[in-house]
Formats: sequence, structure tokens, C-alpha cells
Amino acid sequence: MTEQLRLMAVHAHPDDESSKGAATMAKYVSEGVDVLVVTCTGGERGSILNPKLQGDKYIEENIHEVRRKEMEEARQILGVKQEWLGFVDSGLPEGDPPPPLPEGCFALEDVDKAAGELVRRIRSFRPQVITTYDENGGYPHPDHIMTHKITMVAFEGAADAEKYPVEEYGPTYQPLKLYYNQGFNRPRTEALHRAMLDRGLESPYGEWLERWEKSGRKDRTITTHIPCADFFEIRDKALIAHATQIDPDGGWFRVPMEIQKEVWPTEEYELAKSLVATSLPEDDLFAGIR
Repeated sequence: MTEQLRLMAVHAHPDDESSKGAATMAKYVSEGVDVLVVTCTGGERGSILNPKLQGDKYIEENIHEVRRKEMEEARQILGVKQEWLGFVDSGLPEGDPPPPLPEGCFALEDVDKAAGELVRRIRSFRPQVITTYDENGGYPHPDHIMTHKITMVAFEGAADAEKYPVEEYGPTYQPLKLYYNQGFNRPRTEALHRAMLDRGLESPYGEWLERWEKSGRKDRTITTHIPCADFFEIRDKALIAHATQIDPDGGWFRVPMEIQKEVWPTEEYELAKSLVATSLPEDDLFAGIR
């Protein structure tokens, strides 16, 4: 294939692109692939998760602007392009029962209408491959689930001139493959957990695995392992750029880099849709397209 390869990653909030599939994107950028991150919301209702920044009045009052700056820094580190869909963060409802979602938030948008904004980006950028979340959102945040919904509609809708007229949304285009991010999978977590214990180190994954066991959650089908260990440092640097969301001394970074690279040098995906022939398992999101 001589045409420029293009990858679109659709995410709910700024920082999701750096915690899910970031090393994969950096790898493809290094190979000359055009990579675009589409961020559905501004992350306005995200909590300040870095204890060092909690209580900072400026950040609390300007969280939207702060998170935009963090996103720009992460974008530069990863070497990707990035666009905002412009929806408002829904927040993560907490309580029993949880409170209703706030009016005007992303998760309460009409799915077909919201998908139209993504259709516009797909028709303009023309990616062969799109990545997003599975129907559970990866974890059940309402914005992650909504991101899944609009991406599924937009994958088909980008080629549908009747549903999304060319005059309003641009010339039709059909992406060829759609993947779900599955980087937080049980085999990877167990492998890193064992590796830490075998070396006499404290693992950050013990409670994760216990919760996994209690939840009875079934493992997803992993179809695609992307070798990208050489880009793990870039991934971590991009994640740390989201300073309000990530504690650089927290659990994300407890497993030494050399152990990560040795024990689990890939990022994982689940092939959800493919309009090209490919054989599983894959080690390339563009398998069947190149």
C-alpha cells in the first residue's frame, strides 16, 4: 500500500490517550504513520488526583484551561495531532444510588447527533484504523461508554451520505478496522504481579487482581499485541504531563521499566470490526491494510 497510513484514537478525556495505547501511537508516529487523537470532552469535571496539586486554588478555578495545556504538552511528547469534539465532561457519579448526570453533559447527548461530530473528523482525516473503548468503556465511566457508542455509530456513519449528508459533514469515507483498547488485561497484570513478587518487590497489582476475581468479570478476547517497549518511556512522560491527574510517585510507575520491557513488551487490542482480511493474532493494527 502506497497511501499514507492514518490512525485515529478516540478518547473520552485528556489523559486517556496517555494511559491507553500511548506507546503504540508513539511507535506508529516513529514509522511515519499520521496519528490523530480525538478527545470527546475537556475533562472539566475530573478530580485533581495528584495529591501535590490538591487544594491549588488556581487549578480548581481554571481546571478546563489547565487540562488543555496538559493535553498540548502530552500531544507534543507523543508526536501526534489532536482535536477536541467539544463536549462537556459528565463526571463520575458516586453514591448509592448515584446522583443523576449533570444537564448538558456528554453522556446525555443524543448518540447519533454526537456521533456526527466524530463523523466530521473521520471524513476529514480519513483514518484506515480507529481505536476506542469496548461497550463497558474499559471501566464504566459514563463518558467512556458514550465514547464507545458514538465511535460505533461514526465508524459506519462516515460512509453513509443519507444519515450524515455530504454538504454538512464532508465527503463520505469508510475506515477499514476498529479496535478496542485492552491494555488493562488480566494476563498482563498477572505477569507483572508475578514478576515483582519473584524479584522480592512489592506489587501494586495485588488488590487489582483480588477485585478482578470478586467481580467475576470475564476476560476480553485479545486479538492484537503491538510490540512497543521502546516507547514505554515516552508513554510515561506523556502521562506525567497530565499533572493534575497523575501522581508521579503513584502506582502507575511502581513496576521498574526494565521489568515491564522484559515481562510484557506489548500493548493489547481487541479487533472489533474489520473490512479487510487479516489473520489472528496480529502484531500490527494495519495488518491486512499495508
